[in-house]
Amino acid sequence: MADALALLELGSVARGYRVLDWMVKEAPVTVIEANLVEPGKYLILFGGGVAETRASFDVGVQLAEGVLLDRLLLPLAHPRVWACLSGQEELRNPDCVGVVEGTAVSSVIEAADRSAKEADVFLAGLRVTGGLGGKAYYVVTGAQDAVEAAVQCGRELLGHRGRLVDTQVIPRAHAEFLPWVLRRTPFGSP
Repeated sequence: MADALALLELGSVARGYRVLDWMVKEAPVTVIEANLVEPGKYLILFGGGVAETRASFDVGVQLAEGVLLDRLLLPLAHPRVWACLSGQEELRNPDCVGVVEGTAVSSVIEAADRSAKEADVFLAGLRVTGGLGGKAYYVVTGAQDAVEAAVQCGRELLGHRGRLVDTQVIPRAHAEFLPWVLRRTPFGSP
């Protein structure tokens, strides 16, 4: 786990490779993912110490000029955001489940971070994967009032940016439903 988390989303795969190389040369950061996302974008998700992440982020932004579609720098990211993006997803206290879906990866990550910090919920999962058409979503669990507050927080942030797709609050989730909430992409896809 790191203190800072950052993301660059580029409209060029070729430039994405160049940016990634220069960013890891600039400072010792941990790359969580550097890969294609639909439709034809290249995403670089990384983190580390605040100073190191900022240095790599600044170099990446500069080199991505002209093809940079979106960016995010969270100097003090919530620990569960880092954990979820690293594949450590789990359902805890599924008394109530909240799902927040948006059209931009960076905005959804920021909304998840803010929801986890501002509401007494457990950030159970954060999905940024192929098969979502460039969208992303996150899942929170906890007491219904806390889940509603977290979902409202995400709704406001994404809505303000024109990036909101949908939100849902599912109270008293049925046991047959729960295994489907954070299910991986079907049919053997990563």
